[in-house]
Amino acid sequence: MKYDFMRNFRWWRRECWASAMKSLSSSHALKPLVPVLVLVVVVIYVLVGKLRTFVTDIFIPQYHYPYAVALYFAQVLVSLLFLNLLHVLDLVPLKQYSRSLGERLLVPSICNSIHGVLVMWAKATNSYAGLTPITLPLLPLITVGLSFALKLASLPSIHISLLLSILSGSSIAISVSKGVSGVEPLEYIYAPLALILNSLSLNWLAKVSDTERQHSPDAQASIFDIYYTQLVNQSWVLGLLWLLHPDSPWQVLRQGSWHSLLFHGYLLAILLLGMVLNFTVTLIALCVSPLSAALLYSARQLLQPFILLL
Repeated sequence: MKYDFMRNFRWWRRECWASAMKSLSSSHALKPLVPVLVLVVVVIYVLVGKLRTFVTDIFIPQYHYPYAVALYFAQVLVSLLFLNLLHVLDLVPLKQYSRSLGERLLVPSICNSIHGVLVMWAKATNSYAGLTPITLPLLPLITVGLSFALKLASLPSIHISLLLSILSGSSIAISVSKGVSGVEPLEYIYAPLALILNSLSLNWLAKVSDTERQHSPDAQASIFDIYYTQLVNQSWVLGLLWLLHPDSPWQVLRQGSWHSLLFHGYLLAILLLGMVLNFTVTLIALCVSPLSAALLYSARQLLQPFILLL
């Protein structure tokens, strides 16, 4: 009897949620609120990103823990654990790992894994204040170019592309005019590589999402299924990369200050905040467009030079 009650409760909750989402999507009164909601999402994303950067800048130098592969691998594992926990609580429906979907998501999984490691490396070596943030405004432009190259279903217009070119170029020019300090030699390779990998990952995710929408509703993979499959792929990629890396797992585990509660607190904050940021960008790429995700990801570096001029 208890099982029947829980099953009926879950069915009622799903029906209420579907009904509420349908009524919200068909409501014309919410359309004027879209710009406000977009602004709120951007502001929250930027603030969470600044908080994560602040915590990372404290954690890595204080505990001498610059292990980029291990940190990003741990973030992916925490994301998988959290998503499975939501599934167990019947808050997020997930299908079993699909091999065919995993194969189609192999390219964005590899790109996102390497990109995450490169970004973490830049923060660990204090290079995130050098060339990496200055070139980040180019991400929307590269995303537009790859969108046309991959022939996505929804492509940005020429006017939007031209506006982004002017905005990105002006932002980089203002940043460069104020000087670039502390550029690592490897940054000249890693910074553009990270941009290309991030853009390719976002566009490929959108392409997979477009393909899934063409299937029947029963055979479609939801955005959570796509995100979950990508995380599983990334766990294998990063696990293999960690085993092949000169910083062996034993060395990384040995260098941690596991007896310190502050160490655990900082580490958990970095992983959880990174999980939220990564999920938000992935969600925007799957539900809206890769260009919107790229604009969200680079919003701070894109607009900060203009704000400092005020």
